[in-house]
Amino acid sequence: MSRQRAKPVADLSPRQAKLEHARLEEEIAAHDRRYHQEDAPSVSDADYDALKRRLLEIEDQFPDLATLGGVSSRVGAAPAAGFAKVKHAKPMLSLDNAFADDEVADFLGRIRRFLNLKIDDELTLIAEPKIDGLSASLRYENGELVRAATRGDGQEGEDVTANIRTLKHGVPHRLHGKGWPDVLEVRGEVYMTRTDFLKLNGAQEEAGGKIFANPRNAAAGSLRQLDSSITAKRPLRFFGYYWGEISAPLGRTMLECRDRLEHWGFTLNSPVTVCHSAEDLLAYYRDIAARRATLPFDIDGVVYKVDRLDWQERLGFVSRSPRWAIAHKFPAEQAQTILEKIDIQVGRTGALTPVAKLKPVNVGGVLVSNATLHNEDEIARKDVRVGDTVIVQRAGDVIPQVVSVVMEKRKPEFVPFQFPDKCPVCGAPAERETDPKSGEADVVRRCTGSVTCPAQLMEGLRHFVSRSAFDIEGLGEKQIAAFYEFGWLKEPADIFRLNKHVPDLLKKDGYGDTSVNNLMRAIEERRTIGFDRFIHALGIRHVGQERARLVALHYPDVRSWLDAMDAAKDREGEAWDDLIGIDKMGDVVAHAIVTFTTRRHSRAVIEHLLKELKDVVPPARPAQDSAVAGKTVVFTGSLEKFTRDEAKARALSLGAKVAGSVSKKTDYVVAGPGAGSKLAEAQKHGVAVLSEDDWLALIGG
Repeated sequence: MSRQRAKPVADLSPRQAKLEHARLEEEIAAHDRRYHQEDAPSVSDADYDALKRRLLEIEDQFPDLATLGGVSSRVGAAPAAGFAKVKHAKPMLSLDNAFADDEVADFLGRIRRFLNLKIDDELTLIAEPKIDGLSASLRYENGELVRAATRGDGQEGEDVTANIRTLKHGVPHRLHGKGWPDVLEVRGEVYMTRTDFLKLNGAQEEAGGKIFANPRNAAAGSLRQLDSSITAKRPLRFFGYYWGEISAPLGRTMLECRDRLEHWGFTLNSPVTVCHSAEDLLAYYRDIAARRATLPFDIDGVVYKVDRLDWQERLGFVSRSPRWAIAHKFPAEQAQTILEKIDIQVGRTGALTPVAKLKPVNVGGVLVSNATLHNEDEIARKDVRVGDTVIVQRAGDVIPQVVSVVMEKRKPEFVPFQFPDKCPVCGAPAERETDPKSGEADVVRRCTGSVTCPAQLMEGLRHFVSRSAFDIEGLGEKQIAAFYEFGWLKEPADIFRLNKHVPDLLKKDGYGDTSVNNLMRAIEERRTIGFDRFIHALGIRHVGQERARLVALHYPDVRSWLDAMDAAKDREGEAWDDLIGIDKMGDVVAHAIVTFTTRRHSRAVIEHLLKELKDVVPPARPAQDSAVAGKTVVFTGSLEKFTRDEAKARALSLGAKVAGSVSKKTDYVVAGPGAGSKLAEAQKHGVAVLSEDDWLALIGG
């Protein structure tokens, strides 16, 4: 962590919090993409979890920095190319994490407060192992397996039906027994036992094939084979642990539902224990941790879930994860090695990221050689020097983090690392942006070369065609680099002008009629694109996949959005208030969006692109038939009949927009006792003020 991140959150100024929050969002988004899309993670589980925890701590202390579309609400990353896409009927979300005993107690406390339980009200949970595999959802209709999909980005995954059908353990092709609902989606984990993993690697080595780092990577690589006959030869298994869309209830509790799923032919993760207190949960955690090495499969923690399903329904979700469940993770494994070199990489936003090159070391069964050092403050805080012996750690199957330096092994000739003040790619000055009000410098140093920097331009084009953006089949990193070198690509719109270079392209090695025709067809198919993908593809700082969707839902179409950003250019007035009024949008993100869309060069990039596209399609609006669909609602005061979080979650599920401030565009202010300035603003603008009872009557209870 940088010096600023190491500072207690309670001691951060609002400006410090904004700067650190923005940097964390950008870094976490990059890690999400590499882990979920590419099966090539670049930071350890422990490091990633620490980044997420720090982000959530800042959002708790400074709630205006959180957004429903930010990385704290994101799950996974976009589905990979090569498979058909499957839109999940119900989102496949991830779990929040706990690391310390007191966080488990906090989890129970939050549930009790949300449900308004009394101290003597019984709260029953079940505890189960957290399997380290690849999430999948199996859909059954009238008892027959009809589709299987990976989690993908939580909204859309990859169709792996043919591959799932080859599994010999845990996947019934037809449900056993009777009494199952007409539609049943069973969700769980595709995994490989340790014994099967070792046998597979032995066979791979003998055949001169790929050696997998661990069972999780082996399972992911095996399930994502485009040729299902290869998957059929891999010893994959499936554990069920929950469900998605169902046409009829499975039971009243998790335990009842588990019994039914087992009766219908599924293998469920075990051992499972019923718990009634934090002490019970922690006793299970310690027991499983002690037995971890004896289990036939890899686990990276345990999961706690509320047993009663009616309480799960009331608790609902906080954008990216359920309130009724949490993962209690095991600590990371550590080892010592030599830091041989520090490389500086330049990203699409110009960020200079230091990467530690390590003498390869085995950490928890995985050979690792790289680790991100985040930024220059991280290097300075830990006083990391080339040649140092360092402690590295990992949790799971990814590249480690540098925890600390073994000072007693440092030699006098090891000198402090000098972070470059010029871009290593284009030579332009590399600067840390300074806030004019506070004088505080950003934690990230950035190349000022913008699109004149080949690294930034190349990374921007790679992002533009990535799976979560325009997702152009056949136009990957290699092709982008080649077309850039040919002088054909200087901005995204040039991709849609590549057809004029077809005669020259056919003369290049490796490009025949079929491959070129396929590429041109794939490009043509993307002349119609979703509004949220369009925004995400632009590469605006702090605007990832989910936040792009949030913006796309807020404005009717792309032209309305651009006009609104022009009107918000001076960071004041109705258009600015509307943008920043999106619930917890935060002025850092709003500033980045307005700056990008109104800057002369980037606006030209947008306009050139729009001329090449046929249509930019707005996303589907949720729950359009409710009484509050499309309405903007603000909650204020001490709500008594439901908690603030519960009220917001319900409003969003009904298609309403939840804002954090009142303006002329607000439709309803729901006011509880003690409502203050927001109530006054509502009266000033003539906005309808509802009591809690009025609100419940409006939405039907």
